[in-house]
Amino acid sequence: MGRRGFTTRQLHEREAVPAPTARATPIYLTAGFEFDEYDAAASHFGEGHGYAYTRTGNPTIEAVEHRLASLEGGSQALLLSSGQAATSVALLGLLESGQHIVSSTHIYEGTRGLLRDNLVRLGITTTFVDDIDDLDAWEAAIRPNTRALFVESISNATNRLVDIAALAGLAHSHGIPLVVDSTFATPYLVRPIEHGADVVVHSTSKFLSGHGSVIGGAIVDAGTFDAERSGALFPQLVAPGRTGAPSFAERWGGDARIAYLRESVAPRFGTTPSPLNAFLLGQGMETLSLRVQRQSENALAVAQWLESCPQIETVDYVGLPSHPDHALAQRYLPDGYGAVFSFTVRGGAAAARAFVERLEVFTHMTHLGDVRSLVLHPASTSHVFLTEAEQRAVGVEPDTLRFSIGIEDAADLIDDLAAALAFADDAAVAAV
Repeated sequence: MGRRGFTTRQLHEREAVPAPTARATPIYLTAGFEFDEYDAAASHFGEGHGYAYTRTGNPTIEAVEHRLASLEGGSQALLLSSGQAATSVALLGLLESGQHIVSSTHIYEGTRGLLRDNLVRLGITTTFVDDIDDLDAWEAAIRPNTRALFVESISNATNRLVDIAALAGLAHSHGIPLVVDSTFATPYLVRPIEHGADVVVHSTSKFLSGHGSVIGGAIVDAGTFDAERSGALFPQLVAPGRTGAPSFAERWGGDARIAYLRESVAPRFGTTPSPLNAFLLGQGMETLSLRVQRQSENALAVAQWLESCPQIETVDYVGLPSHPDHALAQRYLPDGYGAVFSFTVRGGAAAARAFVERLEVFTHMTHLGDVRSLVLHPASTSHVFLTEAEQRAVGVEPDTLRFSIGIEDAADLIDDLAAALAFADDAAVAAV
């Protein structure tokens, strides 16, 4: 064959060389993959072998999924485009119209909105449990159509903890899974699956990535789906396919839940992450323990200092003996108490405003889990669409602030706080 034309060559000319072995995870930044032979396409679509399209599988994404599953002690992980996508996909894979969730009141406001405003339009309802320490309250909220319990391992904004093992036992007695959002804790501090949880979700944008550069989410499954015990509650996992193909439970056994999410939910809702984002997440995970250990140490130092300040009314940090869940934290969080907590400044909303505006080392932004220390005023931002009563029910007052502590030198953080408190004090006096 003669020499091809210029335009053809600029599209197709490439050197055929064996792929080298890279130590860092290679970035397969491609929409699709070539099939080596005709039958490979049928094999992929029929049996899932190989790669065809990044929306359904990509080597970079799968490498990071494998690492996260290992860190969480799970069977498989599924990366998604955001933490909100992870929660949505996990719940949509478990529930359908006419069914019900029981959730802790102490959850991220985006998740509360999903449960209260979006899923209810699909016929999925939620009961929120206020007294999360009361196992009887959880039991009383479960109905015949309940298909999941949902909690956070460390909650936003008041650092509430739940007894994961006790709730997992309760969920399993009803044949349903316990789903845990463990974004604040990360697998370094607590691995819910080791305490009986069935599904763990993360906003990987936070601590797992760590540098505030990419958005992402993840679901990790324990691989413990029991078709004999729970199949009647989850027919989508045990029923044959439309053409009589084997069910997810027959094909995947204990991994039926996450296989269903991977094949039938995530790709159809289009929640695939970019391979570049997956690569950056994988890079961040390589230093997860180092960062979270430092952040937890800094957070404890800052919380202890704040608690000693007369200008501070309350500090809601589970690492302090004054926190109602401190004993539970000693049991579940032996390697550190996390880096996110809230506190209230004396002097009302005006003092809180003056305090935030004076800070120099802390960054004022709506994010957390960053290597940099961050501050936010929940009542006017993340919780602004709640009524005053609803805000107070989850520990948010007009003068409540939330910190996400980074890896800076603790002395510099405390110096910054001292200057800001003095400024807020002066502002409060001037207002009087």
